[in-house]
Amino acid sequence: MGTGAITEYVDVAQIALYAFWILFFILVGYLHREGKREGWPLQMSSGELRTGVGGMPPPKTYRLAHGQGERVKPGPEPAQYEVNATQIYDASGAPLHPNGDPMVDGVGPAAWATRPDKPDLTVDGRPRIVPLRVDSDHSVNSGDPDPRGQAVYGCDGKQAATVVDLWVDRAEPHFRYAELDAGGRRILLPMTLAMVSADGSVNVKSIRSDQFAQVPGLSNPDQVTLQEEDRITAFYGGGHLYALPMRSEGLIWV
Repeated sequence: MGTGAITEYVDVAQIALYAFWILFFILVGYLHREGKREGWPLQMSSGELRTGVGGMPPPKTYRLAHGQGERVKPGPEPAQYEVNATQIYDASGAPLHPNGDPMVDGVGPAAWATRPDKPDLTVDGRPRIVPLRVDSDHSVNSGDPDPRGQAVYGCDGKQAATVVDLWVDRAEPHFRYAELDAGGRRILLPMTLAMVSADGSVNVKSIRSDQFAQVPGLSNPDQVTLQEEDRITAFYGGGHLYALPMRSEGLIWV
C-alpha cells in the first residue's frame, strides 16, 4: 500500500475530503434553520403556515441593550393590521385591489411592518434620530442650501408646508428627515425623497400638496419611534403608485 493508505482503496486524504463534505452539509442545514428565526413560519394567503425544509429552530432568547427587555425568536409575533384590500381573483398570491385609501390603509407600496413603538438608540443609549434643536453638535454645512424656513411643494406644484427643522442621525451623521409645518401639524419628510433647490425650497414628487395633511404624526415632538418611521416612509412610498391616478395605470406608447 502507498504512503498514507489505510486500505487498498481508502487513504487519509479521502477520509479528510469525506469529513469536510459531511461537516459542510451539517453547517448548511444549521444556517438554513437559523435563518428561520424571523419571518417564519411562512403564512400563505389561505392562512396555511409552512415551516419549509428542516422545520423550525428551537426558541432562543435575546437580551436587548439599554434595558429594552428580551425577545424570543421564534416566538410570539406582534399582531398585524388588517389589510383593507381584496384579491382580484381567487388564487394564492393574487394581486390586491384597495377597498379604501391605500396610502392610509397600508396597501402595496404603502404597507408597513409592525415594529417596536420605541426610538432607535445609539450605542450609548440615546435616541438616534433627533432634531437639530435637541442636538447642537450638528449643523448644515455653510456651503449647502439650508431648507429651514423655506416652502415645500407637492407633486402638483402647490405649496404644502414649510420646513421648520432638520433631523440628524447621530450614529451615521447625516440628515434623515426634514420637519415640516403642514397646516399647524408637525410631520416628517424623509430627506431621500426631498429635492432641495439652490434657494432652499423643497420639491416632493411622492405625494400631492393636499396629502401632506394625512402623513402620520409623532407621539413625541423630539423623537421618532421605529413604528412611526415605518409608517411615515410607507405613506410617502405609497404615493409613488397611488398619489395620482395615472401612476397606477399602464402606459401606452403611440
